[in-house]
Amino acid sequence: MNWYRAHFPLAREVSAGSITGEATPEYLFLPFVPEQIYQLIPGVKLIVLLKNPTERAISNYFMEVRAGREHLPIMQALREEETRLEKVLRRKDFTNPAFIYFSYKKRGIYKEQLERFMRFFSEDQLLILNSEFFLDDPRKILRKVFHFLKVDENFEIRDIKLQNVGASKKEVGPEVYDYLNEYFSPHNRALYKLIGTDYNWS
Repeated sequence: MNWYRAHFPLAREVSAGSITGEATPEYLFLPFVPEQIYQLIPGVKLIVLLKNPTERAISNYFMEVRAGREHLPIMQALREEETRLEKVLRRKDFTNPAFIYFSYKKRGIYKEQLERFMRFFSEDQLLILNSEFFLDDPRKILRKVFHFLKVDENFEIRDIKLQNVGASKKEVGPEVYDYLNEYFSPHNRALYKLIGTDYNWS
């Protein structure tokens, strides 16, 4: 807890009416995280930004290639994911490098990840957003965020510059998209039912 607190400003350094936060993508995916957050900060407000899981998986793959951790061709890596993770999942070894680095498809099964948070946090503590909507109209989405956080919704937002740093520069064949879209289709429908919103992901 001391290590975590050291990343935030001291209370006397924050102006009245201000709040602070942080962003860590791993929180959504790691199964043990929701309970840990609840034990440390039970009244926290959580914002989840979801990306089309097909695009997310492809971007994730190329990130691992650039990092030098992934050496398999993309289709082989996607098809062999379950085999690579089988022992790790059986042991619930969620900090194992294989679970962290090669879980391209599993990270996109958002329903089960959100349900873990819903066991600990109320509906008014959880804001679920679509990253594509954010990129299309960041001001509109930020107004939702301000309302959710109960901060000044009339704050003037200027000079928004967004960059998708995870975008891949490489061509991906249609067979990869077909495979991932088919894989995620039932998981996406389950997500839409859970959150009451259809993102129309293929």
